[in-house]
Amino acid sequence: MLVIVCYDVNTETSAGRRRLRRVAKVCESTGQRVQKSVFECQVNLMQLETLERELLAEINEAEDNLRLYRLPESRGSEVREYGKFRSTDFNGPLVL
Repeated sequence: MLVIVCYDVNTETSAGRRRLRRVAKVCESTGQRVQKSVFECQVNLMQLETLERELLAEINEAEDNLRLYRLPESRGSEVREYGKFRSTDFNGPLVL
């Protein structure tokens, strides 16, 4: 399934800036960055639960915002893309 992870971490303090780096590292380990605080992650249910648990351990729920959008394959999700960025086709060959 495709999961979109979006976050907004309060960076007014040094602790917030550290949280932002840790949240980004968790996302980078699972998916690809499509915007500064938005990642696309191709995961199964177990990987989604792990990702969510790791992200919740990093954020401060009183100051930060985390959103995970699950796009089930059975609905025929479609992504329309415009501009310079080109995403990775996880179903195709990774080496050409």
